[in-house]
Amino acid sequence: MTSSPSANLFKPLEQSDPTVVGGYRLAAVLGTGGMGKVYLSYTPGGRPIAIKVIRPEFSEDPEFRRRFQREVQAAQRVQGLYTAPVIDSDTEGSQPWLATAYVPGPSLAHAVAQHGALPLRSVLLLSVGVAEALHVIHGAGIVHRDLKPANVLLASDGPRVIDFGIARAAETTALTGTGVSVGTPAFMAPEQAAAGTVGPATDIFALGQIAAFAAIGSPAYGEGSSHAVLYRIVHEDPDLSRVPAELLPLVTRCLTRDPEARPSLTEIIELCHEISPEPLRQGEDWLPQSVAGSITERLRLPEPAKTPPPRPTVAPTPTQFSPQNPGPGPVNPNPYAPTAFSPSAAPTQNAPGVPGPVPPMPGHPMHRTPPPGYHTPPPVVHAPYVPPQPPKSKRTGLIVAASVVGAIVVLAVVGSLLPNGSEGDDESKSPGNSSSGAGGGSGSGGESTGSDDASGGGKKRPDPKPASYTGLDMTENYQVMLGDNPPRPVDGGDASYGDGDFYYDVDGVFGDAWVGTANGKLVLLNNSQKGSLETCRTETRYTEKITLDQLGDGSQICVLSDAGHIGVVTYRGKSRENDASNYVTIDLTVWRNAEDPTES
Repeated sequence: MTSSPSANLFKPLEQSDPTVVGGYRLAAVLGTGGMGKVYLSYTPGGRPIAIKVIRPEFSEDPEFRRRFQREVQAAQRVQGLYTAPVIDSDTEGSQPWLATAYVPGPSLAHAVAQHGALPLRSVLLLSVGVAEALHVIHGAGIVHRDLKPANVLLASDGPRVIDFGIARAAETTALTGTGVSVGTPAFMAPEQAAAGTVGPATDIFALGQIAAFAAIGSPAYGEGSSHAVLYRIVHEDPDLSRVPAELLPLVTRCLTRDPEARPSLTEIIELCHEISPEPLRQGEDWLPQSVAGSITERLRLPEPAKTPPPRPTVAPTPTQFSPQNPGPGPVNPNPYAPTAFSPSAAPTQNAPGVPGPVPPMPGHPMHRTPPPGYHTPPPVVHAPYVPPQPPKSKRTGLIVAASVVGAIVVLAVVGSLLPNGSEGDDESKSPGNSSSGAGGGSGSGGESTGSDDASGGGKKRPDPKPASYTGLDMTENYQVMLGDNPPRPVDGGDASYGDGDFYYDVDGVFGDAWVGTANGKLVLLNNSQKGSLETCRTETRYTEKITLDQLGDGSQICVLSDAGHIGVVTYRGKSRENDASNYVTIDLTVWRNAEDPTES
């Protein structure tokens, strides 16, 4: 076997490609997708990894960044035998990226394109492996949303599912409708294509599509324009005439239009074992020899880059690929890039009186030889040297102390001569009106100062700890009170005229729908804002009602109740048209007694 196929798999870096991302030296280009470009690199220990650098178009969108950070954090919890684990990431740099374990195997899409359909045993082992991967992914609270042949890699010991959950970060961002496409229409579920609704059953439908694709060598709903394929998925039955008879029960049940009628992952695994004429065991013989040869090609990796990138001849500008931490101290933001002595670093110039660089000490851990592929850190620049100051004389200290004491005495005398204030001030200081717990007292003139003066010491009230609740379904005319623990949606009658801190209402005549408050104020946050106690305290763009057409999945609303509680509502979507009830789903975070109650 020649080396040319391997050379085509690992393309050299182009002029526009970075040489280092997050401290990892890039060795080759693995591919380009809808969300970014994937590179081959190595850990300091020599393990190959795949680094996906997100496209600049996405990086510039604040909503994408917020979602990407959340999805990467969730993906890092996924540790399964049939997934490629996320081992490192940077979601806050100028251009976000994430690194996963490198899987030396072709994607299912590539394998079928090159070698045709897979035999029955391979398809069953593929389906069992993907089902196990989805079990782990769903267990971490993630829906893949973009499960397709390109996101299933064929390793020597079974399939690997990649890019789980990451597609969600690109949904409802500013890039919608700008020509940037994420997702593959041919493998969407009907509810996903028609209304954008997704859940674990969405991935079950995609699994059925993958099994059919592997068995017949083409998509079950055919090919063509996106609109034509999506129409067939929503309104027509798939063409399963070429699917082997043994696989029809599995594929047919997975491709049921009704999500609730699709089999569970456990049922899929049991069904695959029933279909197989022999016990299913993953091993190195699970793929045809022609496909297994593609794995061998991908094991001939290019050598890690050993030379550092050339030094800039002009003043460097901030890198757009995960700049190094500029803060002082031995902070190492990348656990895979240990702080090692760099013999190639230029010596630092020291101020007078500061000793020069310490010569290398053989065997010392801070002077060991850096591992292959390690990115040499930039030269350390010391802060200007400040000589120690002589101690101040005792006489100076006594003068300062006497001045402070004198000022305090003067202020005390002046304070005793001032009037006690208005009658309203006296009332606000009375024990009956001190702020003490949920709904206690009237506060101090209705101002939300966040301080506790009941003891007379002017001590600042500590911020309360947040309490979070997910997946609250609020039916039409239902409301919640932030002070309830846990908050339970209850029937508020005509919610607009009730006493709920947060409610959902619909106009029965015109069909307009909105969320609102009858006991406080709302603030709809921008995409660039993150819902927090501090954000809700400082925002003043108050309203009492927000229509649903202003909200998208992930939109956040500050709720400031008259009782002094502060909450952040995260909108998660609306019920489908064919649902028996009309409701919205929200996540809720509450800081109880965060402010003094407002006088009613």
